[in-house]
Amino acid sequence: MNSVLDQLVSLLNMETIEENLFRGASQDLGFRQLFGGQVLGQALSAASQTVDHSRQANSLHGYFLRAGDAKKPVVYQVERVRDGGSFSTRRVTAIQNGQPIFTCSASFHEREEGFRHQTPMPDVPPPEDLIPEEVLSPRMATVLSKENREKILRAKSIETRPVQILDPLNPEIGEPIKQVWFKPAGKLPQSPALHKHILAYASDFSILTTSLIPHGASIWQPHMQVASLDHSIWFHEEVCLDDWLLYTTDSPWAGNARGFARGSIYTRDGILVASVAQEGLIRSRNDWQHKDIIG
Repeated sequence: MNSVLDQLVSLLNMETIEENLFRGASQDLGFRQLFGGQVLGQALSAASQTVDHSRQANSLHGYFLRAGDAKKPVVYQVERVRDGGSFSTRRVTAIQNGQPIFTCSASFHEREEGFRHQTPMPDVPPPEDLIPEEVLSPRMATVLSKENREKILRAKSIETRPVQILDPLNPEIGEPIKQVWFKPAGKLPQSPALHKHILAYASDFSILTTSLIPHGASIWQPHMQVASLDHSIWFHEEVCLDDWLLYTTDSPWAGNARGFARGSIYTRDGILVASVAQEGLIRSRNDWQHKDIIG
């Protein structure tokens, strides 16, 4: 693994500080607030540690309550809601400075056989035919402010190759549809649970911005206030991040300063491994002097 990916794996290996109580370090990606994907991955990791290994995560539904501080650790309190015959349910609260910043419910299921179907993967170019991130990022950085240039050029634990390339400051208006190939920037340990935790982490990248495409808006524009409000992920199959995955997203609605987006995550050979949904704040404002990114 490269050093940045190694840091991510360490972030998701939660420290047990008491029964049902865990602590995770934070990762500063240079934004105003703690990256939501970190909290998603850590909350799922904390919940997983209270469930029998025969049961794997099948869903997580969470709400972002307050902006997190990327310079402070996060404490996760897990409530063991129920252990049934084949499902386990956990409730997790993420805490910083004595206040909840995120809460979620997570479900775990023993593997069973049953009816199967899925929607097909869209026909898109393979990742090898697309511009690598290390080539694309410096091109985009040339039009950004110094602060945003540092963010986009920062070493990343997740590599991405977008199918559609948008101008960060003057994006063209288009249909609210987007596809991005992604994979970890290195080899991961063979841990099924860890691969799901990292998939939860990565699922917060790029989904909400799909709702900005019809409006010619971008998170890199200084007047935009964009933040996740809630996030759901369903794990359909076992997840292996040893190869590229396709994250295809669409946004069927935006209004009332909120955008809604859906995502499907496929393996290279077309297997649907996870589905995602998110609603977030998308405000265009001139007044940038606010204390809390959410609210």
